[in-house]
Amino acid sequence: MNQIYALLFLVFLSGSDNVYQRGKASYYAQSMNGHRTSSGERYCSDSLTAAHARLPFGTRVEVRNLKNDSVVVLRVIDRMSASSSRIIDVSWAAAKKLNFVRDGLAQVELKLIDTLPRK
Repeated sequence: MNQIYALLFLVFLSGSDNVYQRGKASYYAQSMNGHRTSSGERYCSDSLTAAHARLPFGTRVEVRNLKNDSVVVLRVIDRMSASSSRIIDVSWAAAKKLNFVRDGLAQVELKLIDTLPRK
């Protein structure tokens, strides 16, 4: 039942312009390409996907690099540790679009696009 309330809350947030979260982003190593993620989907470094500690699989988030205003929309397909100092791990392709491959980390903000898995 708590999961339903959490999902409804996330759906409510996605309809607004509110920032869901701000913090550090990193990206997956190229060596992870082809490995299975927590959702069972295989990670592809060329896809626009991400890992998050709490958001349901299939959630789409807009990620904005606060340093250069680059924006990309990603789909959550993996889990990361809730104790991590980062808020999101993005694919290599996403890091490239957000212009932080060289730096390795970026300060970002997340906005929810939708929280229901896309079919």
